[in-house]
Amino acid sequence: MTVREVEHSITVHAPAAEVYRLLAEVENWPRLFPPSVYVEYLERAGHDERIRIWATANGEAKNWTSRRALDPERLRITFHQEVSAPPVAEMSGTWIAEPRGEQETHLRLLHTYRAVDDDPEGLAWIDQAVDHNSREELPGVKNGLEQATRTAGLTLSFADTVQVAGAAKDLYDFVNEGDRWRERLPHVASVRLTEDTPGLQVLRMDTKAVDGSTHTTESVRVCFPHHRIAYKQTTLPALMTLHTGYWEFRTADDGTVTASSQHTVVLDADNITTVLGPDADVARARAFIREALGANSRATLQHAKRYAEERR
Repeated sequence: MTVREVEHSITVHAPAAEVYRLLAEVENWPRLFPPSVYVEYLERAGHDERIRIWATANGEAKNWTSRRALDPERLRITFHQEVSAPPVAEMSGTWIAEPRGEQETHLRLLHTYRAVDDDPEGLAWIDQAVDHNSREELPGVKNGLEQATRTAGLTLSFADTVQVAGAAKDLYDFVNEGDRWRERLPHVASVRLTEDTPGLQVLRMDTKAVDGSTHTTESVRVCFPHHRIAYKQTTLPALMTLHTGYWEFRTADDGTVTASSQHTVVLDADNITTVLGPDADVARARAFIREALGANSRATLQHAKRYAEERR
């Protein structure tokens, strides 16, 4: 039986401990890995965990489950796929963050795999796929890691909430049915939703701003009936380099529901003056994004609240 072991690596201009932490905390993955949309923990016991990953591939949203073992002392993360797709019989790997001084890391990505039935053509296919994917992935990870460690002032997270005397299912349905937002939400000029796999959506829409302008966004959404819809924008306005978030609906013991819209944004520093004018700075851009996204979220939440309460 032929088992292949390969390695790819890259230099990251960030401290090794911070590189490890960012990779270990899966909530960072949509920021670090461009194809990654959403990751959730399925099981956690000490340093062992089982996670489910949603990511885009060739314009489609896919998901799979992996197991990981964290080693914070050695700055290592090992992983293996629970179920591999042919021609892969088995696939595992390791992330290793090796310090190179205080502000530099040698990041290594190891893969170990074998082909179904030890087929040489299948193994050659895996060789090519792993090499291609690793060479494409590592520069994106490097950029995400470096950006995450040096752009704290460009990152903001916030949420808006409303209390609803209605059912979480109705609130969820309102947000889930994005194809009806053109008729339901006054700030949506046009919309197109595709859902080839149940629960995995691509939502493209034109949104009207307060000043009358419109901007186009596209998001991949992961839907968990009837309590959460997580998303990552894959087509962004000029002022952002990242936008992720979720809609969440929590029912209290008295039956009332808290509906929330959460956003995490990384500003594009190079476009601040282009978008907001020559005198604009990071503080103004942060305030602008908070109000613009918050206004749309609050409008959507109020319309969803009305929709749910009318169905009591």
